[in-house]
Amino acid sequence: MSRKHFFPNPEGVVLHMLNSLVARNTHLALDPTNRVVYNLSHPPNQVTIISGGGSGHEPAWSGFVGDGMLSAAVCGDIFASPSTKQIMAGIRNVPSNEGVILCITNYTGDMLHFGLAREKGQALGYKVDVVCMAEDAALGRAKSEKVGRRGLAGNLLVIKLIGAASAKGWAFERCRKIGELGNGQLVTIGTSLDHCHVPGRDAFESVKDDACVLGMGIHNEPGLRTISPMPSPQDIIKEMLRYLLDPSDKDRAFVPFSPSDNVVLLANNFGGLSGLEFDAMVNITLETLASDWSIKPTRIYAGVLETSLNGQGFSITLGNMTGMAKDMDIPVDEVIALLDAPTNAPAWPKNGFKSTTVSQETADLRDKANAAFNNASNAHKGPSTPRTLIPALRTACKAALAAEPDITQYDLQMGDGDCGEAVAGVCKSILTNIDAVESNPPALITLLESIAENVEDVGGSLGAILSILVTAFTNALSRATADESRPLDIGTVAGAAVAALANLKNYTSAREGDRTVMDVLIPFINSLNETRDLGRAVKVAEESAARTSEMKAKFGRATYVGDEGGERSRIPDPGAYAAGVWLSGLERGYKGE
Repeated sequence: MSRKHFFPNPEGVVLHMLNSLVARNTHLALDPTNRVVYNLSHPPNQVTIISGGGSGHEPAWSGFVGDGMLSAAVCGDIFASPSTKQIMAGIRNVPSNEGVILCITNYTGDMLHFGLAREKGQALGYKVDVVCMAEDAALGRAKSEKVGRRGLAGNLLVIKLIGAASAKGWAFERCRKIGELGNGQLVTIGTSLDHCHVPGRDAFESVKDDACVLGMGIHNEPGLRTISPMPSPQDIIKEMLRYLLDPSDKDRAFVPFSPSDNVVLLANNFGGLSGLEFDAMVNITLETLASDWSIKPTRIYAGVLETSLNGQGFSITLGNMTGMAKDMDIPVDEVIALLDAPTNAPAWPKNGFKSTTVSQETADLRDKANAAFNNASNAHKGPSTPRTLIPALRTACKAALAAEPDITQYDLQMGDGDCGEAVAGVCKSILTNIDAVESNPPALITLLESIAENVEDVGGSLGAILSILVTAFTNALSRATADESRPLDIGTVAGAAVAALANLKNYTSAREGDRTVMDVLIPFINSLNETRDLGRAVKVAEESAARTSEMKAKFGRATYVGDEGGERSRIPDPGAYAAGVWLSGLERGYKGE
């Protein structure tokens, strides 16, 4: 893999890219603070379609904003989900009288942040629902039993169908249904020559020269298996198509196909293959589909559509439009018409362009939504902030910042190495926050709400889990202290923490033993509630974090890492380790150490 970049680190790259995209496409606008690209001509009488995810997959998803596709795209940091705050900004920028559908690729951070945005949106009175997009066939049912299939480039076909349906005036539930059918009628598999490289990060491993990886994901996750010696292009395609089409493979036969079905093909360049080599592989795919499976796709979409930075690989997606038409109870020609419908989304293959009419009605509604949001953010409430809280927070954040190199190294061995950056980002934001208010602290609930926003600014699974926990804790503590006669003591705090944990469990099925941050949060909160002793609860948290080194991952990208008994199996979960360090620092800060 190439480790050379013009940018020495990721800082500023995403915003430069988005500004370039918007400058080249007059129908697009950018909310730079929240990194939301939105369609200026989106009318409020159509269902709003929003997607997004970590950056590094360009042109997905910002390149697919336009009439007949996405109303807005929300962009996180490289390979990290956008925060809930960003997603809420996306909803406000393209308001709809018909409802909002959040199209989510099936990765833990995205599911949590978009899920929390759904909950927040519904609480504000929006009609919001989600469509989970997951069509990876490589890992099969057994390996993806808990987390489900990964979302790969096939999600772009879902976005095209649901976006075109919205543009044609389909009702909210009908739009959502055709989006949900994507999982039942699409299959994808990828193959790569090597991992991609993130600017500013060390590379943990690479694929040897005389090999390729079948089933590799788009975040540097290890694939299904490494094939060596290097097979011929024809043999690679034959094996990929067997995983997609062989009905005897019960673990991966997700979608039935027959020669009489109307089938579409989407071939996606991970970003690092030359156009020459990529299109040659596309043609071999078409030849093999015809010779081995008697399938001739009625539509072919090929190009750089959803990348893995400079990944040297590609994926094949097959969609059964006949099956989708049957499930929708409409003619197959109507489904194909949705794919053929014009769009000015800049990255959709063979897209057309048309003049832009800015919707003033949507602009007015956008201003009202943002004004209401700003007014709500100015509330001041709660009992006085205890004098020990800010020093405790400062010590906790400094401890986590000092541990960032270890957290990053642990995460590099399990995935893409972004956990350390996320933890450092949260801690720096909290430190900036408390430095600004230390001389005149706001009321407790107001301070906690601002800290929740600090946490919410950071994407990824860890950021989502902590954001939900802190938000729920703040709400529970606010309710508990509404009665001024009730003391603000450790019992009140522990009770609010228990309520917050119960709420968090509604959004993740991870529990103790699954090798996640929940292995620390659950025993810490339970111990605090039972003993009313912070020191004992922190000791439990530290011991729990250490025990994750003995566990096998069951959630997140670490699920796809295979290293039984090897180097990866002897390290703690990065998120759990970070939580243990932070809580230990919090206790020391309370003691004045």
